Amino acid sequence: MYLKKTLLLFVLAFSCALGHAETEIIWWHSMSGALGDWVNDIAKDFNANQKDYKIVPVFKGSYDEAMTAAIAAFRAGNAPNILQVFEVGTSTMMSSKGVVVPVDKLMRDAGYKFDPKSYVPAISGYYTAPSGQMMSFPFNSSTTVMWVNLDALKAAGISTDKLPQTWPEIALVAGKLKASGHTCPVTTSWQGWTQLESFSTWHNSEFATKGNGLLGMDARLVSNSPLLIRHIENLANMSQQGLFVYKGRGNSPDANFISGECAITFGSSSIYAGVSKNAKFKFAVGTLPYYPDVPGAPQNTVIGGASLWTFAGKKPEEYKGVASFFNYLSSPAVQSANHKRTGYLPVTLAAFKLTDESGFYKQNPGTDVAVNQMIRKTTDKSRGIRLGNYVQIRSIEDEELEQVWAGKKSAKDALENIAKRGNELLDKFEKANK
Repeated sequence: MYLKKTLLLFVLAFSCALGHAETEIIWWHSMSGALGDWVNDIAKDFNANQKDYKIVPVFKGSYDEAMTAAIAAFRAGNAPNILQVFEVGTSTMMSSKGVVVPVDKLMRDAGYKFDPKSYVPAISGYYTAPSGQMMSFPFNSSTTVMWVNLDALKAAGISTDKLPQTWPEIALVAGKLKASGHTCPVTTSWQGWTQLESFSTWHNSEFATKGNGLLGMDARLVSNSPLLIRHIENLANMSQQGLFVYKGRGNSPDANFISGECAITFGSSSIYAGVSKNAKFKFAVGTLPYYPDVPGAPQNTVIGGASLWTFAGKKPEEYKGVASFFNYLSSPAVQSANHKRTGYLPVTLAAFKLTDESGFYKQNPGTDVAVNQMIRKTTDKSRGIRLGNYVQIRSIEDEELEQVWAGKKSAKDALENIAKRGNELLDKFEKANK
């Protein structure tokens, strides 16, 4: 009798345990360092506040590496539930039929209210297909800003009461920095994103036709516009004078700014966490410079960062878990906390309002720059840039611009080559996805 009771209790306990087992949700991401800590903390907080689902964040290398690995995993039948995809992979993901579950369908099927209008328009619009369906969940959205070492400017006798706002002012400041002995007055991260793509929208000018690709896959680059040729020529002249110093591709120049080597850089708003933690100098965040004689400038900058995509072919309970996690991430309180910690944008208008009301922007001047740049009224020329084979196009931008900085190619020739080579890739993408 005792043995029967013991067995019965064991079976009941085991059954209860099974009934309350957590559903694991695998999340592949590309956040390392301070941002990797942030992602892990997000998962821990979500997991601690409910017992039905467990988010398992897995670092899969760079954005390129993670996306390549995820596509291979999907073909093999073992894709993660969630994949973090950088903005340049958006068009590729949208055109992948049967691979993903659109976020608005995911949320509504799980019983959550999902209103794309609650998001910052420039963000929700970027992740919305031409059909009007929002495809992915905005997660770590960033934009291009100017980072300034205030101590370096003061040491060069430059007033910091007002940051330079135009390119002519940047050239003057760079000259004074060099005269004071600074070896790297100005640099830039993500040169194609900051100096071609975002530069174009900031000046209300197309970088590609068809609304920069948002209106159709038959978009083509117009990177050889007179405005872009003028700008790259100016940067090339600054490079020859030692006023602009090229420090490499991607985000590698961020380290040159954080170390104090370079006084001004143009890059992502998302390096706030790293700058505030590691920089040993006073810094400020400013808007991107513009040419004051260009009509319509400044307009608004374009989105960067990444969004979260849900793979098809998963179990119903897993989709419910993903939706629950996205609902958690949508909370204004969570959004605001993420924005304050990382420098990524609060992707909902409610989160922006909550952050503003908390006094954060007044206590940390400049932290609202990225948001204000993104919520300006957008036009058909400035809603973002979404192109097929975008990863490869970015590589072409790097290759051609490096020839300019090395003095081996003119700005005009390099930009025409970007258009020619890039349009060949766009033509291939369009034909492959008809």
